[in-house]
Amino acid sequence: MIPISEKGKNNKSFEDIKHIDKHGVEFWYARELIRVLQYSNWQNFEKIIDKAKISCQNSDINVFEHFIDVSKLSKRGNNAEVEINDYKLTRYACYLIAQNGDSRKKVIALAQTYFAVQTRKQEINEKEYSMLTEDEKRFYQRNLTRKGNYSLNQTAKKAGVKNFDKFHNAGYKGLYNGETADDIAKRKGLRYREDILDNMGSTELIANLFRISQAEEKLKKDGVNTEKEACKTHNKIGKIVRKAIKEAGRNYARRFTYTWKELKAIRKRKNNKLKWKTKMKTEDYFSSVFILSPYLLIFWVVVFSNSLSLIIKLFICL
Repeated sequence: MIPISEKGKNNKSFEDIKHIDKHGVEFWYARELIRVLQYSNWQNFEKIIDKAKISCQNSDINVFEHFIDVSKLSKRGNNAEVEINDYKLTRYACYLIAQNGDSRKKVIALAQTYFAVQTRKQEINEKEYSMLTEDEKRFYQRNLTRKGNYSLNQTAKKAGVKNFDKFHNAGYKGLYNGETADDIAKRKGLRYREDILDNMGSTELIANLFRISQAEEKLKKDGVNTEKEACKTHNKIGKIVRKAIKEAGRNYARRFTYTWKELKAIRKRKNNKLKWKTKMKTEDYFSSVFILSPYLLIFWVVVFSNSLSLIIKLFICL
């Protein structure tokens, strides 16, 4: 299916405006992104880009690797070409822009989802996603984190990781300011052996998806081949994501009414209930026929008897 995307006035999606350079690296142009994010003024959009740059700098990341200044020719109404400034943006840069955008815009939340996870993991379009309830979004994002963690584990294994608890805790420590999975569970007030990912909201799951996907990409890109280096990389990625979401003022401490497993069970019960209703309707139909069948039999016997006696009378008269 089409990846999560938001189509603006020009009917373009995030996937439509993605470019691939000669080295196979994906990037986006800010001048094209502005239209999909439904901003009309370049000067105002540049202010958001500047905020995103500061977030990048605060994360000790090289801004110029993610926000590349470029210039291009743009045609005006009289067909005259004017040189304008633009930016080549990495996925991370686009994510920071979405984090610093107007949170009231529905498309901004969709942008955060799109740029937080790898495109190949998207399964529904933006209209379907926007119609989901928070619990349904959590269920959807939890499935993506499960798939993402499986893929990350495969990559980490190739990088020499054997102690996966240590590896995953390195990522959690970076994202949650030194907290391990057990620490997060205690803070959320979870029961023994409850999965912390089952007790996260959709936004928090998106942040973890970004950590997972970027950690996997970094392990591959840097050719990491030791467990120590893999843990260090995962921790660094976690810190980068933490700094990005911290500026957005997120709070991931609360406990949700239903865990992912409970939501899964609820969905299963709903499906079973629907099947049961359909079955009951069918059974009710046949039950009704069965109950009425003696009366129907009597009715047809009377009709047949009357018809037969009428035929006999006519025959006698003849």
